[in-house]
Amino acid sequence: MPVEILMPALSPTMEKGNLAKWLKKEGDKVAPGDVIAEIETDKATMEVEAIDEGTLAKILVPEGTADVPVNQLIAILATEGEDVKAVAAGGGAAPAQTEAPKEAPKAEAAPAEPAKAEAPKAETAPAPAASAPAAAPAASGERVFASPLARRLAKEKGVDLSSVKGSGPHGRVVAADVESAPAGGAAKAPAPASAAKPAPAAAPAAAPVSNAALLEQVKAFYEPGTYEEIPLDGMRRVIAQRMAEARQTVPTFYLTVDCDVDALLKLREELNKAAPEKDGKAAYKLSVNDFIIKAYALAFQQVPDANQVWGGDRYLKLKHSDIGVAVAIDGGKGLLTPIIRKAETKTLSAISNETRELATRARNKKLAPAEYQGGSSAISNLGMFGIKDFTAIINPPHATILAVGASEQRAVVKKGELAVATVMTVTISCDHRVMDGAMGAQLIGAFKQIIEKPMSMLV
Repeated sequence: MPVEILMPALSPTMEKGNLAKWLKKEGDKVAPGDVIAEIETDKATMEVEAIDEGTLAKILVPEGTADVPVNQLIAILATEGEDVKAVAAGGGAAPAQTEAPKEAPKAEAAPAEPAKAEAPKAETAPAPAASAPAAAPAASGERVFASPLARRLAKEKGVDLSSVKGSGPHGRVVAADVESAPAGGAAKAPAPASAAKPAPAAAPAAAPVSNAALLEQVKAFYEPGTYEEIPLDGMRRVIAQRMAEARQTVPTFYLTVDCDVDALLKLREELNKAAPEKDGKAAYKLSVNDFIIKAYALAFQQVPDANQVWGGDRYLKLKHSDIGVAVAIDGGKGLLTPIIRKAETKTLSAISNETRELATRARNKKLAPAEYQGGSSAISNLGMFGIKDFTAIINPPHATILAVGASEQRAVVKKGELAVATVMTVTISCDHRVMDGAMGAQLIGAFKQIIEKPMSMLV
């Protein structure tokens, strides 16, 4: 029996991907474990391995195709003893069959509206149109397919997923569908039958401006020829979506402290001078950021109740301090946050070398999902750009993120006398659902104490 090769989901949040390259061509023999294609996600370029043995009979999605939905049929594999040509001929019709179910509901939706309009006489014209998509899934009693993020947002907004028409692959409900759905979902649908007057007021809130309409509105402000349109790539699209969701759903408070880093800078200089040589160069070169990662990791161990992430109806309390480090992709194409696992257990030199290696692969989009997903918290450091202080946006499910500014000499008062010290301002963003102000203050206070007494990181 022919084997269908589907577009794989290479991360929990992936809904589409770009089929960058086929490494096997039609007619090639394939064995389990063979790399057959390269898929570009919003975060990385990853290899896809074959699971079954056979001959690649038909490629249905050519290389270079963008935005291929997860679980879409991309190729067909003929197993041992099967006629490759016959399988290829039969496989050519597969895309039409997979597309048919997606078109069918749209064709049937038009006649469904008049049928519903005749039954409830008290309803106005807009009411049946709004309730028609919601009634179909509820009546079928079938399982509602939705992404994990869509389910979480639906729970928070009080939206009944069975009342939401999915725009994702094969009708899957995605986060955008839930965002555009009215709160309460199907539970509020019967209300307009007896109270038609509120319906027109609710309609504008449930009809967000489409991207195409928004683009036309924006372009109207500018003279043609004075701008260049740059479409969002996969990474920037996901960043825009997740950051907007974070701002809308995470109740955040901010805590700021100034850290005296003169002792840290002195210790860093001494350690770098003492670095042994390996292959003609220093075995390590510590940066201020390496000390920050270590100090942040140790702070979570000192305040273990802060080492938690948001899980919807519960927290996940983590044992280790897995610290993400924000890395900018060249050309302003986005951010990746590779994670230093168990950072509290590692030496400064190990953190330094691992951070450098992960950052290089992040810029080349060569990280595996396990290297940038999860973690306790993250650090965003803009000190190298001369930024004095700023606030960073929490990346769920994290409950915190540390924003680090530049180290600069400032006038300070020490023991009642004016003095000059090298000061670094840091601001921690905290999810108020996970922690209160006192716990956030304990966490950033522990960080400040460790940073100002850096010898504690060596023992």
